[in-house]
Amino acid sequence: MSEAELDRASDPLEVRGYCMYDWGKSAFETSVVSAIFPTWFAFLFLEANGLNTTIAGITMEGDALIAYLVALGTWAVAIVAPALGVIADYKPVKMTWLRTLTYVGAGATFMLGFDFLLPGNEWIWLLIFYFIANIGLNAAGVFYNALLPHLGTDDEMDDISNRAYAYGYLGGGLLLVVHLGLVLGIGGDAVIRFCLASSGVWWFGFALITFKYVPEPPMENDRQVPTIREAYSQVWTTLKEYNKFRTLFIYMLAYFFFIDAINTVWAVGPIFGAVVLGVSTIELMITIVLIQFVAWPCALLFTKLANAWGTKKALNASLIGWLVLSFAILGFAPLELDSHDEFEVMYDWDEESQSYQVHVNYDASEIAQKLDFQDDEFDEQKWASDFSEMLPVEFEEKTGTFKWAYGESSDDKLLFPVVGDVSTILASITDSRFSISVSGGPQDASSNVGVDHPTSLGDGALDAIPETVRKHVWEPLGIAIGMQFMILGMMIGTLFGGSQGLSRSIFGQMIPETRSTEFFGFFGFFGKVAAAVGPLLYASMTVMFDSRVGVLSIAVLIAIGVLLMRYVDIEQGRADARAEDARNRGISTDS
Repeated sequence: MSEAELDRASDPLEVRGYCMYDWGKSAFETSVVSAIFPTWFAFLFLEANGLNTTIAGITMEGDALIAYLVALGTWAVAIVAPALGVIADYKPVKMTWLRTLTYVGAGATFMLGFDFLLPGNEWIWLLIFYFIANIGLNAAGVFYNALLPHLGTDDEMDDISNRAYAYGYLGGGLLLVVHLGLVLGIGGDAVIRFCLASSGVWWFGFALITFKYVPEPPMENDRQVPTIREAYSQVWTTLKEYNKFRTLFIYMLAYFFFIDAINTVWAVGPIFGAVVLGVSTIELMITIVLIQFVAWPCALLFTKLANAWGTKKALNASLIGWLVLSFAILGFAPLELDSHDEFEVMYDWDEESQSYQVHVNYDASEIAQKLDFQDDEFDEQKWASDFSEMLPVEFEEKTGTFKWAYGESSDDKLLFPVVGDVSTILASITDSRFSISVSGGPQDASSNVGVDHPTSLGDGALDAIPETVRKHVWEPLGIAIGMQFMILGMMIGTLFGGSQGLSRSIFGQMIPETRSTEFFGFFGFFGKVAAAVGPLLYASMTVMFDSRVGVLSIAVLIAIGVLLMRYVDIEQGRADARAEDARNRGISTDS
């Protein structure tokens, strides 16, 4: 018998069922992770603990606590996934594990909406179930991805993988629109809890379609199921099989670098937008929605490009796009403040009392919403305390912190009489991220913008780039930072679907079906390790230089990935996979 035909043509119902899992789980990734959970957790954590709490003798703020816990869960899954994959390739349990882990992840997501059952410690409830939900999501992803090679031929892999991502972007985007409508239209704690719980119902409900229509991949030969120790031994053996899967291993190395960069853009993008560019929470949420709805058709478009150019060329095109985007990000910058009502803290002269009144700009950049930043140059809580009689702040006994005092709406300004010389507070913010303007009275037209304010450029290593682009592009066109960030989001959405879908497709084409879960365990491991390395590199460059240098470091990672892709021969990788499948199935491939 000559070369064995191991692939089978796809079944449309199975493929649709497979895609519906992405439709469902994306609710957690968009509504929960990106839009609602971070802000809700931060609010409850601050209300219960103030700025930080002490756990096991270590003082941590809320965002750091979440980051550590999610990282712990991610690494735990990454370490055990390849061994679990070995076992799943010896026994028909892929769908069983996917179903079980979905119950865990979706169930924990549903429970996020019931934090009121632990009054006073709601943040602990959220922390526990968010941790469990992340483990369920990441672990389920290994078995979900491992189904891909069994759903169709190698030539169909691009379409199936990209279509699944497209379903995910659309499904997650639709639910996110509903959730944002509820939060902005109705608001309140009950609505937020409903949105979190309904994300779990959405994930579980659409996963049932997957469970109904996607069958367990058949096991053609009975093989003794290995123990955990034997499974890890097999993982180590696989790592030493470099010559047998040389193309695949080169691709995995390339994947490590470019997916690292892509994941980093997604992970630090909201932080970069809020802290460096001064984008508001509403603008961030709208951008996330735009990304979803742009990525949906573009994922399908990249399938057509892969059919026309070949999968490798189409993936390389998306990676070149990411490389260009990494440089383009450097040029985004908020317009300079040029009118009184654009500043965050405003002092207005009151003729009747012959004194100043102060209020915080409800519509200004939300960089000033939280008074929690602290470094060697500027302690915001101390500043608020020192100038409490000159600032629109309130002290909360429960949290022991100062916060900005807003009205019920943007038209409802809370005016505070000012006690003291306005010039002193103007001088006090030089090393801060705030801006102050004075209108009328003896200090009329006075203003100051802190060196760390988003509009302040000139002291960064790469600030010449955003200064030039702002002067020659954004200012002449009158494009404010909110619209700039949405443009950036649409650019990201254009590339997201193609790079994610095609990278998974290429991997699926070059791994043996008989060892799909084991290799997708490695795929997940590389992705999770990369997810930790990229933000660490970004953070290190930001600390050493500034945030824009951190962004530039992402371009270096993509460039390395593009260079390594030159040595990836997909046809050779396919041949290696078919040969391994034939050996495992006892089929002769000799002429």
